[in-house]
Amino acid sequence: MVWAWGTTGHRVVVEIANNHLTNKAKRQISKIIDNQPLVYWANWSDFIKSNPAYKESDSWHYLNFPAGLSREAFQKELENSTDANLYKRTLKIIEDLKNHKNLPLEQKRENLYYLIHLLGDSHQPLHVGRAEDLGGNKFIVEWFKTPTNLHSLWDSKLIDFQMYSYSEYAYVLDYHDKKYNQTLVEGTFEDWLYDTYLKSELIYESAKPGEQLSYVYNYQYVSVLEEQLLKGGHRLAKILNSIFG
Repeated sequence: MVWAWGTTGHRVVVEIANNHLTNKAKRQISKIIDNQPLVYWANWSDFIKSNPAYKESDSWHYLNFPAGLSREAFQKELENSTDANLYKRTLKIIEDLKNHKNLPLEQKRENLYYLIHLLGDSHQPLHVGRAEDLGGNKFIVEWFKTPTNLHSLWDSKLIDFQMYSYSEYAYVLDYHDKKYNQTLVEGTFEDWLYDTYLKSELIYESAKPGEQLSYVYNYQYVSVLEEQLLKGGHRLAKILNSIFG
């Protein structure tokens, strides 16, 4: 089973996004989820993987690419990819939600739950990783002398090492001014995915199979982790505001 960011990371992304929603978007979303905090649903799309009825959604959470792609080659890979992946499914959900007034309430909810989660997935670098190692799941390393894999390290262990709650982490990351925040949301969804892909290339170069990782690795790469969480939150807000705001 493939997870992304773990429960804390996804909640950080959604909490940051929620802080940048327009009042209109907040009202529209509140109607859909019965006034419940949006962050409550940040991990629904992972939790329901245990339900066989949602088995088809497993492949919606990631993309696989070969190494060394240019932006142009990456775009061609996206265009030629299956309909049941992170890219194509997110586009479909966004399009459906733009016509949300015509959808049954339950369908609106599920689409919203998927969207807030998949935007988080699209910023976890190893969800835009390589097929041969299942996005780092077969890339075995040690984290403070405990066996793990590169994917799991970036899903949760690196985040958990910072020892913040999701609300604390969202607060300490989201301190920039509006001008800076605007730079985070420039470009298209395809541009954002390529940005994540480039981060995945960096992460694959950051360790060797079997390597023992600890304090130095955290020091070198925590800024990449935090940049991706922050970008994910602001980009999710941009999309939600375009739909509901």
